[in-house]
Amino acid sequence: MSKKVLVTGGAGYIGSHACKALARAGYVPVTFDNISTGWEEAVKFGPLVKGDLLDKPAIEAALAEHAPIAVMHFAALSQVGESMQVPGKYWRENVLGAVNLVEAAVEAGCKNFVFSSTCATYGEHDNVLLDENTPQHPINAYGGSKLAIEQILADFSASHGLNHVIFRYFNVAGADPEGEVGEFHQPETHLIPLMLDAIEGKRPALTIFGTDYPTPDGTCIRDYVHVMDLVDAHVLGLKWLEEGKGNRVFNLGTGKGFSVREVVEHSNSVTNKPVPITEGPRRAGDCTKLVSGSERAEKELGWTPTRSTLETMIADAWRWHQNGHYEK
Repeated sequence: MSKKVLVTGGAGYIGSHACKALARAGYVPVTFDNISTGWEEAVKFGPLVKGDLLDKPAIEAALAEHAPIAVMHFAALSQVGESMQVPGKYWRENVLGAVNLVEAAVEAGCKNFVFSSTCATYGEHDNVLLDENTPQHPINAYGGSKLAIEQILADFSASHGLNHVIFRYFNVAGADPEGEVGEFHQPETHLIPLMLDAIEGKRPALTIFGTDYPTPDGTCIRDYVHVMDLVDAHVLGLKWLEEGKGNRVFNLGTGKGFSVREVVEHSNSVTNKPVPITEGPRRAGDCTKLVSGSERAEKELGWTPTRSTLETMIADAWRWHQNGHYEK
């Protein structure tokens, strides 16, 4: 009988790709999602339980019905700009939801937990390759709420023996190369799909927020990782816990940073279409440069990102962008 994994946010971008990776690895992903930002059409690889993390009895019922061997937690509000404007919303939904989830999992005897954290917990560390020991000083409520959940996991590990793997990752991009699931947000906030929308005339132009950063071309620099590489690491993290290897934090990135303008240049060559551009001011909460050191994941998990080149990420995203969308 296949082992079940409760995947919160499994109807979202990263969660749906994780469900595909889990199914391919022989697990049954059980999606727990309130469909506020996710898509029912993206739940293709296992059952869907509609529920909200602020509703603890709903979590308890899902755990009782499906008896998963682990929780993979993706569900969260994740827009940095919004988190600067309405921080209470992020603390309430992300942190209180996580408390409900962790408590319910522990009470149900489900003590393997894979958590989707973020490089935003590190804050501003310019011109430093970020590794798992870099001091964490988040500069927005999104990063702050994720750091709080990391601490919650540590506390429940000490009190209840909760085993956990935490992944802090950088800018996720691309789409399932087979086209079964992809990236589609409403509203869209991620650079590559915004850029592809502009190419297709679905928006007037791509706005570059901030052209006065202390970088070679004045635009901020990010480390991009392909979503399929990312979710492969999550399956490896689950196996790590099943093998009893203990609690661990892993960064997931490529160690290479690209500026916004460099992403645009690669898009021109991949799509053979120009990107219409406008320039705007910096957004509050945006760092100058975020680049990951991922040696630990490579050495300990055996994780190697194979699709995380800009060309491949943009090409996969472009293919999905032209052919695949979800509808409410």
